[in-house]
Amino acid sequence: MPMAYNSDFDIDAVMRTVGAVGAKYSQGSPEDEALRIVSLALLYVRDIQKLDDYREYFRRFFTYRPVVIAQAFETREEADKWLVSGNAKDGDLVKIADQAFIVIDALKGLKFVPTRLPEELLPPGSQ
Repeated sequence: MPMAYNSDFDIDAVMRTVGAVGAKYSQGSPEDEALRIVSLALLYVRDIQKLDDYREYFRRFFTYRPVVIAQAFETREEADKWLVSGNAKDGDLVKIADQAFIVIDALKGLKFVPTRLPEELLPPGSQ
């Protein structure tokens, strides 16, 4: 079960915790350097008044749900029948003859728009 994180964290409490952890490492060590970098990054986000944007990014990051293929079809004809069947919904990812499409709610009803499969978005060698 994924751990719950508080996107409305207290930045001062976070900085105190990072400081306490950092005190366990000698100055100039790789750990000390890494903790200084992340601390300064968080302070920078606050100083440029982007903390709310970061909180939203943080929330989305930890509530991410993997993208799954809703349906797979051998032919476009099969996919088109499904599209008008009432079972398709906006945002569905489908595979038609090994090509990815996303269902969108267009002005004249649902339609397929070409997209990439999740595994195609990963850098080479990371699958």
